[in-house]
Amino acid sequence: MSSEKGLSAPLATPSAPSYGPPTVELCKGVNGLDKVVLREPRGSSAEVYLYGGHVTSWKNDHGEELLFVSSKAVFKPPKAIRGGIPICFPQFSNLGSLEPHGFARNRLWAIDTDPPPFPTTTSSKTFVDLILKPSEDDLKIWPHSFEFRLRVALGPGGDLLLTSRIRNTSTDGKPFTFTFAYHTYFSVSDISEVRVEGLETLDYLDNLQNRERFTEQGDAITFESEVDKIYLSTPTKIAILDHEKKRTFVLRKDGLPDAVVWNPWDKKAKAMTDFGDDEYKHMLCVEAAAAEKPITLKPGEEWKGRQELSAVPSSYCSGQLDPQKVLQGS
Repeated sequence: MSSEKGLSAPLATPSAPSYGPPTVELCKGVNGLDKVVLREPRGSSAEVYLYGGHVTSWKNDHGEELLFVSSKAVFKPPKAIRGGIPICFPQFSNLGSLEPHGFARNRLWAIDTDPPPFPTTTSSKTFVDLILKPSEDDLKIWPHSFEFRLRVALGPGGDLLLTSRIRNTSTDGKPFTFTFAYHTYFSVSDISEVRVEGLETLDYLDNLQNRERFTEQGDAITFESEVDKIYLSTPTKIAILDHEKKRTFVLRKDGLPDAVVWNPWDKKAKAMTDFGDDEYKHMLCVEAAAAEKPITLKPGEEWKGRQELSAVPSSYCSGQLDPQKVLQGS
């Protein structure tokens, strides 16, 4: 929690001036679950549920929702929330013996009122710090002692920053290994009008073909059917271009070498009870991940993984992003 704005900070009301102070407020969400609402003076906002340490909303300064959450999402433990930014830890997908995507996304996190020093480059004063430690039941299925600290921050320009710090706190001298992803669901106008740039020519593992390895062809990724790929050794910046909305999402990441691209398409969408039959048309998951090569931490060691999301206006010229500086730029 921001040291400058505690839990008692007032929540801006609709009638409050838009240039008021940033606010951080703990309140009740769906089904009475606790959530923290972050608001920036210019109007951008984010919501994070303590259940799952799960970001469920990120709005720009026009109040437009930038993340997708299914209309059928179940906000009730132990079911993970469908949409937003689930955190996959200590296992991504079924790459291990745990339930798919691990257990962090369906555990109750606590607000970390006294986090250790946090070296940061952002000037954001609008943030919340959460912490997850294993329960006795967790230790039975994954016998490793850890502290997972998550900071969710809203930048002055409306950027959304998630920083994860995972520490091995075991006293038995044993290392542990994990995989990880920020399973971000972006809200898009129409999946057939979306292209992803920054992953072309890279190798990927195709989850629809037993994780066989292929090389991406073409100058950008577009969508005409189900896709579930783990791109390897990816750049720190990826762009998701939404032609219809003339909006580009820029995903910047650090400590997360892989990028997962997923859309279930029609058949899988119909098979999911917590996902609308046609909702696949309005979402795309592009996930900063460490999936191919697990991370190993010795006792006392800490790993840090960060993702920063921004949304910028974009226009098309001859089918290309104009100008092409989003990926090359800072």
